Amino acid sequence: MSSEVDVVVAGHICLDIVPHIPVGGETLGDILRPGKLVDIGKAVLSTGGAVSNTGLALSRLGMSVKLMGKCGDDAFGRILLQKLRDEADGAETGMQVVAGETTSYTLVVVPPGIDRILLHCTGANDTFGVADIDLETVKRARLFHFGYPPLLARTYAHDGRELAAIFSAAKATGVTTSLDTSLPDPAGSSGQVNWPGILMKTLPHVDVFTPSIEELIFMLRRDTFDEMVKRSNDGDLLELLDAELVRALGQHCLELGSAVVLIKCGRLGMYVCTAGQDRLEQMGRAKPRGADWCTRECFEVSYQVDEVVSAAGSGDNAIGGFLAAILRGCSLEDALHYACAVGAHNVQVLDAVSGVRSWAETTQCIQRGWAKNVSILF
Repeated sequence: MSSEVDVVVAGHICLDIVPHIPVGGETLGDILRPGKLVDIGKAVLSTGGAVSNTGLALSRLGMSVKLMGKCGDDAFGRILLQKLRDEADGAETGMQVVAGETTSYTLVVVPPGIDRILLHCTGANDTFGVADIDLETVKRARLFHFGYPPLLARTYAHDGRELAAIFSAAKATGVTTSLDTSLPDPAGSSGQVNWPGILMKTLPHVDVFTPSIEELIFMLRRDTFDEMVKRSNDGDLLELLDAELVRALGQHCLELGSAVVLIKCGRLGMYVCTAGQDRLEQMGRAKPRGADWCTRECFEVSYQVDEVVSAAGSGDNAIGGFLAAILRGCSLEDALHYACAVGAHNVQVLDAVSGVRSWAETTQCIQRGWAKNVSILF
Protein backbone atom coordinates (compact mmCIF):
# COMPACT_ATOMS: atom_id res chain seq x y z
CA MET A 1 0.00 0.00 0.00
CA SER A 2 1.27 3.49 -0.88
CA SER A 3 2.21 5.76 1.98
CA GLU A 4 -0.04 8.60 3.05
CA VAL A 5 0.66 12.22 2.15
CA ASP A 6 -0.27 15.36 4.02
CA VAL A 7 -1.31 17.47 1.04
CA VAL A 8 -2.11 17.16 -2.65
CA VAL A 9 -1.70 20.49 -4.46
CA ALA A 10 -3.22 20.55 -7.94
CA GLY A 11 -4.03 22.94 -10.76
CA HIS A 12 -2.03 25.79 -12.21
CA ILE A 13 1.76 25.64 -12.61
CA CYS A 14 4.09 27.69 -14.78
CA LEU A 15 7.68 28.82 -15.25
CA ASP A 16 8.31 32.30 -13.83
CA ILE A 17 10.86 34.48 -15.61
CA VAL A 18 11.78 37.41 -13.36
CA PRO A 19 14.24 39.96 -14.80
CA HIS A 20 15.98 42.23 -12.32
CA ILE A 21 14.99 45.82 -13.12
CA PRO A 22 17.31 48.19 -11.22
CA VAL A 23 15.67 51.45 -12.36
CA GLY A 24 12.39 52.74 -11.02
CA GLY A 25 9.92 55.53 -11.70
CA GLU A 26 6.67 57.04 -10.57
CA THR A 27 4.72 54.91 -13.04
CA LEU A 28 5.41 51.99 -15.34
CA GLY A 29 5.26 54.40 -18.27
CA ASP A 30 8.37 56.15 -16.94
CA ILE A 31 10.31 52.92 -17.52
CA LEU A 32 8.66 51.17 -20.44
CA ARG A 33 8.19 53.48 -23.41
CA PRO A 34 7.98 52.60 -27.11
CA GLY A 35 11.42 52.60 -28.71
CA LYS A 36 13.27 52.83 -25.39
CA LEU A 37 15.99 50.31 -24.46
CA VAL A 38 15.98 49.56 -20.73
CA ASP A 39 19.22 48.13 -19.31
CA ILE A 40 18.27 45.37 -16.85
CA GLY A 41 20.08 42.69 -14.88
CA LYS A 42 20.02 38.91 -14.80
CA ALA A 43 16.77 36.96 -14.88
CA VAL A 44 15.70 34.55 -12.16
CA LEU A 45 13.98 31.42 -13.44
CA SER A 46 11.70 29.73 -10.94
CA THR A 47 8.56 27.66 -10.79
CA GLY A 48 5.34 29.57 -10.29
CA GLY A 49 1.60 29.09 -9.94
CA ALA A 50 -0.43 27.63 -7.10
CA VAL A 51 0.94 24.09 -7.50
CA SER A 52 4.53 25.22 -7.15
CA ASN A 53 4.20 28.19 -4.83
CA THR A 54 1.83 26.72 -2.25
CA GLY A 55 3.03 23.14 -2.74
CA LEU A 56 6.73 23.88 -2.29
CA ALA A 57 5.99 26.24 0.60
CA LEU A 58 4.18 23.40 2.36
CA SER A 59 7.13 21.11 1.64
CA ARG A 60 9.57 23.60 3.15
CA LEU A 61 7.29 23.84 6.18
CA GLY A 62 7.67 20.10 6.77
CA MET A 63 4.61 18.68 5.04
CA SER A 64 4.70 15.67 2.70
CA VAL A 65 3.29 17.00 -0.57
CA LYS A 66 2.19 15.57 -3.93
CA LEU A 67 2.02 18.01 -6.86
CA MET A 68 -0.40 17.58 -9.78
CA GLY A 69 -0.04 19.83 -12.81
CA LYS A 70 0.53 19.87 -16.57
CA CYS A 71 3.35 21.08 -18.81
CA GLY A 72 4.52 20.61 -22.38
CA ASP A 73 7.49 18.66 -23.70
CA ASP A 74 9.21 21.91 -24.75
CA ALA A 75 12.31 23.69 -23.38
CA PHE A 76 10.32 25.58 -20.73
CA GLY A 77 8.77 22.29 -19.62
CA ARG A 78 12.16 20.66 -19.16
CA ILE A 79 13.37 23.64 -17.12
CA LEU A 80 10.19 23.55 -15.02
CA LEU A 81 10.57 19.86 -14.18
CA GLN A 82 14.25 20.30 -13.31
CA LYS A 83 13.43 23.22 -11.03
CA LEU A 84 10.91 21.04 -9.20
CA ARG A 85 13.51 18.27 -8.81
CA ASP A 86 16.05 20.76 -7.48
CA GLU A 87 13.61 22.03 -4.86
CA ALA A 88 12.36 18.68 -3.57
CA ASP A 89 13.39 15.17 -4.58
CA GLY A 90 10.59 13.55 -6.57
CA ALA A 91 8.47 16.72 -6.65
CA GLU A 92 7.96 16.35 -10.39
CA THR A 93 6.59 12.79 -10.29
CA GLY A 94 2.94 13.87 -10.23
CA MET A 95 3.34 16.18 -13.22
CA GLN A 96 1.86 15.31 -16.61
CA VAL A 97 4.08 16.06 -19.62
CA VAL A 98 1.89 16.42 -22.71
CA ALA A 99 3.51 16.16 -26.14
CA GLY A 100 2.88 19.15 -28.34
CA GLU A 101 1.52 21.34 -25.53
CA THR A 102 3.05 24.70 -24.60
CA THR A 103 4.37 24.99 -21.06
CA SER A 104 2.74 27.86 -19.22
CA TYR A 105 5.07 30.74 -18.35
CA THR A 106 4.87 34.17 -16.73
CA LEU A 107 7.09 37.17 -17.33
CA VAL A 108 7.12 38.90 -13.93
CA VAL A 109 7.95 42.60 -14.28
CA VAL A 110 8.84 44.11 -10.89
CA PRO A 111 10.16 47.68 -11.24
CA PRO A 112 11.36 49.25 -7.95
CA GLY A 113 8.55 51.05 -6.16
CA ILE A 114 5.82 49.72 -8.48
CA ASP A 115 3.60 46.68 -7.96
CA ARG A 116 4.38 43.70 -10.16
CA ILE A 117 3.01 43.26 -13.67
CA LEU A 118 2.40 39.70 -14.87
CA LEU A 119 2.53 38.77 -18.58
CA HIS A 120 1.15 35.24 -18.66
CA CYS A 121 0.76 32.39 -21.16
CA THR A 122 -1.71 29.79 -19.86
CA GLY A 123 -0.44 27.03 -22.18
CA ALA A 124 -1.10 23.47 -21.02
CA ASN A 125 -3.09 24.73 -18.04
CA ASP A 126 -6.04 25.46 -20.35
CA THR A 127 -6.87 21.76 -20.64
CA PHE A 128 -6.53 20.84 -16.95
CA GLY A 129 -9.67 19.18 -15.61
CA VAL A 130 -11.10 16.53 -13.29
CA ALA A 131 -9.55 13.72 -15.38
CA ASP A 132 -6.12 15.09 -14.45
CA ILE A 133 -6.72 14.57 -10.72
CA ASP A 134 -5.37 11.27 -9.37
CA LEU A 135 -8.15 10.48 -6.91
CA GLU A 136 -6.32 7.42 -5.58
CA THR A 137 -3.61 9.76 -4.32
CA VAL A 138 -6.21 12.20 -2.99
CA LYS A 139 -7.71 9.34 -0.96
CA ARG A 140 -4.36 9.00 0.83
CA ALA A 141 -4.07 12.72 1.58
CA ARG A 142 -5.30 14.73 4.53
CA LEU A 143 -5.81 17.92 2.51
CA PHE A 144 -6.45 18.75 -1.17
CA HIS A 145 -5.56 22.28 -2.33
CA PHE A 146 -6.44 23.60 -5.79
CA GLY A 147 -5.66 26.86 -7.64
CA TYR A 148 -6.24 28.95 -9.82
CA PRO A 149 -9.54 28.45 -11.74
CA PRO A 150 -9.38 31.77 -13.68
CA LEU A 151 -6.14 30.53 -15.30
CA LEU A 152 -7.51 27.05 -16.05
CA ALA A 153 -9.97 27.56 -18.91
CA ARG A 154 -11.61 24.14 -18.73
CA THR A 155 -12.50 24.62 -15.06
CA TYR A 156 -14.55 27.78 -15.60
CA ALA A 157 -16.13 26.84 -18.94
CA HIS A 158 -19.82 25.80 -18.98
CA ASP A 159 -20.54 27.78 -15.79
CA GLY A 160 -17.79 26.05 -13.84
CA ARG A 161 -19.03 22.51 -14.36
CA GLU A 162 -15.50 21.07 -14.30
CA LEU A 163 -14.46 23.01 -11.18
CA ALA A 164 -17.50 21.80 -9.26
CA ALA A 165 -16.79 18.25 -10.46
CA ILE A 166 -13.19 18.45 -9.22
CA PHE A 167 -14.23 19.50 -5.73
CA SER A 168 -17.20 17.16 -5.53
CA ALA A 169 -14.95 14.22 -6.45
CA ALA A 170 -12.21 15.27 -4.04
CA LYS A 171 -14.64 15.88 -1.18
CA ALA A 172 -16.17 12.44 -1.69
CA THR A 173 -12.83 10.87 -0.69
CA GLY A 174 -13.07 12.38 2.81
CA VAL A 175 -10.18 14.78 2.28
CA THR A 176 -10.27 18.39 3.53
CA THR A 177 -10.58 20.65 0.49
CA SER A 178 -9.05 24.08 -0.13
CA LEU A 179 -9.46 26.50 -3.05
CA ASP A 180 -7.38 29.50 -4.10
CA THR A 181 -8.21 31.86 -6.94
CA SER A 182 -6.45 34.39 -9.14
CA LEU A 183 -7.77 37.65 -10.54
CA PRO A 184 -9.77 37.06 -13.73
CA ASP A 185 -8.68 39.08 -16.74
CA PRO A 186 -11.42 41.71 -17.19
CA ALA A 187 -10.81 41.76 -20.95
CA GLY A 188 -10.40 38.00 -21.36
CA SER A 189 -12.72 35.02 -21.28
CA SER A 190 -12.21 34.48 -17.54
CA GLY A 191 -13.55 37.99 -16.93
CA GLN A 192 -16.80 37.34 -18.79
CA VAL A 193 -18.06 34.23 -16.99
CA ASN A 194 -20.63 34.00 -14.19
CA TRP A 195 -18.35 33.78 -11.16
CA PRO A 196 -21.17 34.13 -8.58
CA GLY A 197 -22.83 31.09 -10.17
CA ILE A 198 -19.57 29.16 -10.33
CA LEU A 199 -18.86 29.80 -6.65
CA MET A 200 -22.43 28.86 -5.74
CA LYS A 201 -21.86 25.44 -7.31
CA THR A 202 -18.35 24.93 -5.96
CA LEU A 203 -18.11 26.36 -2.44
CA PRO A 204 -20.42 23.76 -0.83
CA HIS A 205 -17.58 21.30 -1.57
CA VAL A 206 -14.79 23.70 -0.44
CA ASP A 207 -13.78 23.58 3.21
CA VAL A 208 -11.13 26.33 3.13
CA PHE A 209 -11.53 29.20 0.64
CA THR A 210 -8.50 31.50 0.29
CA PRO A 211 -9.05 34.31 -2.25
CA SER A 212 -7.53 37.77 -2.23
CA ILE A 213 -9.88 40.64 -1.53
CA GLU A 214 -9.45 41.97 -5.09
CA GLU A 215 -10.39 38.58 -6.55
CA LEU A 216 -13.41 38.28 -4.30
CA ILE A 217 -14.73 41.74 -5.14
CA PHE A 218 -14.33 40.97 -8.85
CA MET A 219 -16.08 37.62 -8.60
CA LEU A 220 -18.97 38.58 -6.33
CA ARG A 221 -19.38 42.35 -6.86
CA ARG A 222 -18.15 43.17 -10.35
CA ASP A 223 -19.78 46.61 -10.43
CA THR A 224 -18.06 47.51 -7.16
CA PHE A 225 -14.74 46.26 -8.55
CA ASP A 226 -15.03 48.40 -11.69
CA GLU A 227 -16.00 51.47 -9.67
CA MET A 228 -13.11 51.00 -7.24
CA VAL A 229 -10.63 50.61 -10.10
CA LYS A 230 -11.78 53.95 -11.53
CA ARG A 231 -11.31 55.68 -8.17
CA SER A 232 -8.03 54.00 -7.28
CA ASN A 233 -4.45 55.08 -7.79
CA ASP A 234 -3.04 52.81 -10.55
CA GLY A 235 -5.56 50.08 -9.72
CA ASP A 236 -4.59 49.72 -6.03
CA LEU A 237 -7.88 48.68 -4.46
CA LEU A 238 -6.37 48.20 -1.01
CA GLU A 239 -6.31 51.95 -0.42
CA LEU A 240 -10.11 52.02 -0.85
CA LEU A 241 -11.00 49.03 1.33
CA ASP A 242 -13.22 49.24 4.37
CA ALA A 243 -13.83 46.60 7.00
CA GLU A 244 -17.53 46.25 6.25
CA LEU A 245 -16.90 45.26 2.64
CA VAL A 246 -14.35 42.63 3.67
CA ARG A 247 -16.64 41.29 6.38
CA ALA A 248 -19.69 41.14 4.08
CA LEU A 249 -17.80 39.22 1.39
CA GLY A 250 -16.44 36.76 3.93
CA GLN A 251 -19.88 36.09 5.36
CA HIS A 252 -21.26 35.65 1.84
CA CYS A 253 -18.71 32.90 1.18
CA LEU A 254 -19.72 31.14 4.39
CA GLU A 255 -23.35 31.32 3.26
CA LEU A 256 -22.33 29.77 -0.07
CA GLY A 257 -20.99 26.76 1.82
CA SER A 258 -17.34 27.13 2.83
CA ALA A 259 -16.30 26.37 6.41
CA VAL A 260 -13.24 28.64 6.68
CA VAL A 261 -12.76 31.77 4.56
CA LEU A 262 -9.30 33.35 4.54
CA ILE A 263 -9.22 36.65 2.62
CA LYS A 264 -5.77 37.94 1.73
CA CYS A 265 -5.63 41.74 1.96
CA GLY A 266 -2.11 42.26 0.66
CA ARG A 267 0.13 44.56 2.68
CA LEU A 268 -2.73 45.22 5.13
CA GLY A 269 -2.97 41.67 6.47
CA MET A 270 -5.49 38.83 6.44
CA TYR A 271 -9.11 38.40 7.44
CA VAL A 272 -10.67 35.09 8.40
CA CYS A 273 -14.20 34.05 9.29
CA THR A 274 -15.46 30.57 10.10
CA ALA A 275 -18.71 28.63 10.16
CA GLY A 276 -20.29 26.88 13.12
CA GLN A 277 -19.48 23.52 14.68
CA ASP A 278 -21.74 21.46 12.41
CA ARG A 279 -20.04 22.69 9.21
CA LEU A 280 -16.53 22.37 10.69
CA GLU A 281 -17.25 18.76 11.62
CA GLN A 282 -17.76 18.07 7.90
CA MET A 283 -14.30 19.36 6.96
CA GLY A 284 -12.69 15.97 6.48
CA ARG A 285 -9.41 14.42 7.57
CA ALA A 286 -7.60 17.69 8.31
CA LYS A 287 -10.42 19.46 10.14
CA PRO A 288 -9.13 21.95 12.74
CA ARG A 289 -8.87 20.84 16.32
CA GLY A 290 -10.44 22.82 19.12
CA ALA A 291 -13.56 24.89 19.62
CA ASP A 292 -11.61 28.11 19.02
CA TRP A 293 -12.17 27.66 15.25
CA CYS A 294 -15.98 27.75 15.49
CA THR A 295 -17.96 30.85 14.46
CA ARG A 296 -14.95 33.16 14.56
CA GLU A 297 -13.89 36.40 12.90
CA CYS A 298 -10.30 37.68 13.08
CA PHE A 299 -8.02 40.11 11.29
CA GLU A 300 -4.25 39.70 11.42
CA VAL A 301 -2.09 42.71 10.57
CA SER A 302 0.96 42.04 8.39
CA TYR A 303 4.50 41.84 9.77
CA GLN A 304 7.06 44.58 9.16
CA VAL A 305 9.85 43.84 6.67
CA ASP A 306 13.00 45.80 5.88
CA GLU A 307 12.41 45.77 2.13
CA VAL A 308 9.72 44.48 -0.20
CA VAL A 309 11.63 42.99 -3.14
CA SER A 310 8.71 41.26 -4.88
CA ALA A 311 5.19 40.23 -3.93
CA ALA A 312 5.20 37.39 -6.48
CA GLY A 313 3.88 34.28 -4.75
CA SER A 314 3.42 35.94 -1.38
CA GLY A 315 -0.28 35.08 -1.18
CA ASP A 316 0.38 31.48 -2.20
CA ASN A 317 3.09 31.16 0.43
CA ALA A 318 0.84 32.68 3.08
CA ILE A 319 -1.78 30.06 2.23
CA GLY A 320 0.93 27.43 2.67
CA GLY A 321 1.60 28.76 6.16
CA PHE A 322 -2.10 28.74 7.03
CA LEU A 323 -2.69 25.21 5.74
CA ALA A 324 0.45 23.87 7.44
CA ALA A 325 -0.82 25.31 10.71
CA ILE A 326 -4.18 23.58 10.24
CA LEU A 327 -2.42 20.29 9.53
CA ARG A 328 -0.33 20.73 12.69
CA GLY A 329 -3.39 21.34 14.86
CA CYS A 330 -2.74 25.02 15.60
CA SER A 331 -5.28 27.50 16.94
CA LEU A 332 -6.91 29.96 14.55
CA GLU A 333 -4.81 32.82 15.89
CA ASP A 334 -1.58 30.88 15.44
CA ALA A 335 -2.60 29.84 11.93
CA LEU A 336 -2.95 33.52 11.03
CA HIS A 337 0.47 34.25 12.55
CA TYR A 338 2.06 31.58 10.38
CA ALA A 339 0.22 32.78 7.28
CA CYS A 340 1.44 36.35 7.74
CA ALA A 341 4.96 35.25 8.68
CA VAL A 342 5.45 33.00 5.65
CA GLY A 343 4.07 35.71 3.38
CA ALA A 344 6.38 38.31 4.92
CA HIS A 345 9.43 36.12 4.40
CA ASN A 346 8.44 35.66 0.76
CA VAL A 347 8.22 39.35 -0.16
CA GLN A 348 11.87 39.85 0.79
CA VAL A 349 13.16 37.77 -2.17
CA LEU A 350 12.72 38.09 -5.93
CA ASP A 351 11.33 34.63 -6.69
CA ALA A 352 8.22 32.91 -5.35
CA VAL A 353 9.74 30.09 -3.27
CA SER A 354 13.20 30.68 -1.81
CA GLY A 355 12.07 33.03 0.97
CA VAL A 356 10.09 30.32 2.76
CA ARG A 357 11.89 29.06 5.87
CA SER A 358 11.41 25.87 7.84
CA TRP A 359 8.58 25.51 10.35
CA ALA A 360 11.06 25.80 13.23
CA GLU A 361 12.68 28.95 11.84
CA THR A 362 9.30 30.53 11.13
CA THR A 363 8.17 29.71 14.67
CA GLN A 364 11.29 31.36 16.11
CA CYS A 365 10.65 34.53 14.11
CA ILE A 366 7.09 34.74 15.42
CA GLN A 367 8.03 33.99 19.02
CA ARG A 368 10.79 36.61 19.04
CA GLY A 369 8.10 39.28 18.87
CA TRP A 370 8.24 40.24 15.21
CA ALA A 371 6.92 43.81 14.89
CA LYS A 372 3.60 44.37 13.16
CA ASN A 373 2.51 47.12 10.81
CA VAL A 374 -0.14 49.57 11.97
CA SER A 375 -3.69 48.37 11.41
CA ILE A 376 -5.67 50.70 9.14
CA LEU A 377 -8.53 48.38 8.18
CA PHE A 378 -9.94 46.67 11.31
